[in-house]
Amino acid sequence: MWRSVRPALLALALTGCAVGPSYERPALDIPSTWRMDRVDAEAVIDAAWWRAFDDPALEALVDEAVANNLDLAVALERVREFAARVGITASGRWPQLGYDASAGRARLSRETGVGALGGSRTVDNFETNLNIRWELDLWGRIARAEDAAEADFLAAQENRRALVLALVTAVAETYVELRSLDAQLEVANRSLASRRQSLDLFELQLERGVLSELEVAQLRSEFERTAATIPALERTITLTENALSVLLGRPPGDIPRGRRLTELAGPPIPAGLPSDLLERRPDLRAAEQQLVAAEARVGVARADRFPRIALTGLLGLASGDLSRLAESSAEQAAIAAGLDGPLFTAGRVRGGIEAAEAAAARAELAYRGAVLTALREAEDALVTHATTRAERDARVRQVEALRDYRRFAVMRYDNGYTSYLAVLDAERSLFDGELQALRTAADALRALIGLYKALGGGWIDRALAAPSGNTETVTEPPS
Repeated sequence: MWRSVRPALLALALTGCAVGPSYERPALDIPSTWRMDRVDAEAVIDAAWWRAFDDPALEALVDEAVANNLDLAVALERVREFAARVGITASGRWPQLGYDASAGRARLSRETGVGALGGSRTVDNFETNLNIRWELDLWGRIARAEDAAEADFLAAQENRRALVLALVTAVAETYVELRSLDAQLEVANRSLASRRQSLDLFELQLERGVLSELEVAQLRSEFERTAATIPALERTITLTENALSVLLGRPPGDIPRGRRLTELAGPPIPAGLPSDLLERRPDLRAAEQQLVAAEARVGVARADRFPRIALTGLLGLASGDLSRLAESSAEQAAIAAGLDGPLFTAGRVRGGIEAAEAAAARAELAYRGAVLTALREAEDALVTHATTRAERDARVRQVEALRDYRRFAVMRYDNGYTSYLAVLDAERSLFDGELQALRTAADALRALIGLYKALGGGWIDRALAAPSGNTETVTEPPS
């Protein structure tokens, strides 16, 4: 009978009967479509979208950031840490083998114990043993702890991917902003040079009495107004370069440029449904794994109500004479089974269960909140992308109209139909319009980048695989 029972006991010891809830994804209210219809969506979200800008400088910056960003390096070490923790937790399923050795000498009292019986008062003891201990996971406490550790590891992986998502989009957005500032500085320098020529000419005409001081003062005011924008733009360019340098994992410095802002067409519009966010966005996958871990720890806490059964064994040598330690007579062995469990813990076990259940409830609420945030971010990104494109196109048309306005104002001034004040007003409006058009063009590109960020996707793994450097990926915990 014992022989027939042993396989069942062994299977029970290895697998146990895990207590606690088994994870099921909570029921979520996910809309079937987006509020804004995207008839022009065409891209596969898994594409390496930043390469669609066709800008080698941007591609190099993304590769450098993924390879050298310090926050990403920290995230990798965190993944490695949790991978090791899975192995530590899983080791509890298996017998633990260890050793011990000791040597000692004691001088006994003649008045008590063994010393009172006579003989030598000096006693030596030499001992060496192999020890084995195996906890039978009958209630699945270790199995649930392993489930929690694996979920923590997967959450760390997804958090690293979420950091890659934020990093790549931040590099692209900052680069677009930098090229926008460069373009604005070019416009400002060009306008300043033009107004310098006009101011020099007007001051010469003032000396000859052809123009009044009022007209010259008006032109000088516009000249200084334009001049004031240049140091502000130069300051912002330097600050933006410094911010981008930190993303790249290097000290602040110059950033290489590639295509001009007007040459950056950007990637195509990505396609996808709201339900895809659950699988595409790493922050949602991380939040779900944190929920899995929290529910598994409920099982660990509940298992503390039941007794723990462990098998222990010892095989070794012991002798009072070191020279006889290797003799067969010095051999010793022991085997035992132990059981311990709680009777009265003053609420410790119950409190542990309640704390684990509260943590699981909190993790579920956090997961639901993360899903709602992701849906809002995706909807916001869709609206922002659509409206900034319309605004960009309107700004382009406005600049064309302002150029016509300036051309007609100059013609009327040259023909003596109006004062130079009309020309100044046209130039002021054109200058402001050109700067705003460049800002809006950058906004439209950043909105498209933000759309890729909001939708997530497999391109995150492409970003990790692209560069050389600190790109080690831990995909599985150690066995």
